[in-house]
Amino acid sequence: MNNIIKKVVILGGGTAGWMSAAMIKKLIGSAVEIELIESEQIGTVGVGEATIPPIKLFNSVLGIDEAEFLRETKATIKLAIKFENWKNQGDSYYHTFGAAGRSLAFCQFHHLLKRANQLENDQHLWQYDLNYLCAEAGKFAKINSQDPIYDMPYAYHFDAGLYAQFLRKFSEKIGVKRTEGMVQHVQQCQESGYIQALQLTDGRQIAGDLFIDCSGFKGLLIQEKLATGYEDWSHWLQCDRAIAVPSERLEKTLPYTRSIAHSAGWQWRIPLQHRNGNGLVYSSRYYSDQQAQDLLLANLDTKPLAEPKLLRFNTGRRRQQWNKNVVAIGLSSGFLEPLESTSIHLIQSAITRLVHLFPHQGINDVLVSEYNKQSKIEFEQVRDFIILHYHVNQRTDSRFWQDMRTLNVPDSLAHKIELFAESGRLFKEQDDLFQDSSWLQVMVGQGIIPKDYHPIANSVSEAALNEMLAKVKHAKHEPVSSLPSHDEFLKAALKQ
Repeated sequence: MNNIIKKVVILGGGTAGWMSAAMIKKLIGSAVEIELIESEQIGTVGVGEATIPPIKLFNSVLGIDEAEFLRETKATIKLAIKFENWKNQGDSYYHTFGAAGRSLAFCQFHHLLKRANQLENDQHLWQYDLNYLCAEAGKFAKINSQDPIYDMPYAYHFDAGLYAQFLRKFSEKIGVKRTEGMVQHVQQCQESGYIQALQLTDGRQIAGDLFIDCSGFKGLLIQEKLATGYEDWSHWLQCDRAIAVPSERLEKTLPYTRSIAHSAGWQWRIPLQHRNGNGLVYSSRYYSDQQAQDLLLANLDTKPLAEPKLLRFNTGRRRQQWNKNVVAIGLSSGFLEPLESTSIHLIQSAITRLVHLFPHQGINDVLVSEYNKQSKIEFEQVRDFIILHYHVNQRTDSRFWQDMRTLNVPDSLAHKIELFAESGRLFKEQDDLFQDSSWLQVMVGQGIIPKDYHPIANSVSEAALNEMLAKVKHAKHEPVSSLPSHDEFLKAALKQ
């Protein structure tokens, strides 16, 4: 197809649709017309109320004011995820957005700490992590310092439905056309197989050159019309259902997500300004839907505000996330359970990838191939990181956790675990979303303690090592007492 792309049609609203519309119109809207089709009769899944730090860049590129965003989406600050009962029942650890300590050239901080631990300094990794210290204290503010030791990366918890509404207003203001309607028929070129137009139930036809499928799990264009196929990962990630329910907000708003492991799945607790988000991700091989619902409702901190909602899914990805002139974004492109809050990020990165590879002079195989290659790598890297949490558990109380421990994991993950267990070495794969500090926290948090450390750690004398650790610890702890509580920060920010 060698025609210049003049019009982009987005099928489906929700978070995926309106994020796509807003960013593409903002960056290349002068070159293309954008029309989004959605129906008020079709509900959205509303994936992802917890995010990771790159969402700040997305909002910044759009020119969104943070205070306005916090007000409109009922957002709170997220510094970390607290994993409870994942290693063993009663154990917990944090995966923060920060990095512990201060590293030397060619020698990461945890190697220094490993040597210190062998010298009877029994401090744990998180005592040197500012995000952890503030999460535990329930505090947050932006620290005005050029010293990276005071870096405190953060993301947000927000109401995904309100975020979609917020972006709809933004998008329509900058020229995105919204069309209300339901698709009845998809017109396809007999010769090329490209989508030509979407016919609505009232007879209107919406033609386009490039189509973005944000129609959710069913993948109306990418799957139902183009039969793209699906790579199923449920043999590795066996949870296939979730039950979600909102509940009344807690009096104190925690600046982190809670992930609480149960006997055959895990429960999320996400604090918003106006309510809590709650859900249970589980495997139907081990829990019935009724058992799962009863377990979730029995473990709410506050009174539920609606009836529980059941969601069925298969973890995996479309074999091609760009097929012909259709790009799948959001749930239509694949699904990975929200254990590490990657749902909205995968939408964001797909949009960013499409902008980088936008087919201005017409769709060609080279652009499509590169897009699909990058998408595949990203999904597989996130997949491996999620499998890690399940695979390295030490629980013996249920068949589910024992089965997870005996999984034949992907070779890429098996190598990473073995390398760290033997030597403490971590190497970031190209374009891996998760930094070494993330892999480190999950591995250590779930009980993988390296047998060895880097020899550079021995270049520091014992006295110098202890002095350095004491200074770093002091630097990390020192600002915490003067910071406002998370709720005080929100109250001030919402007034701006």
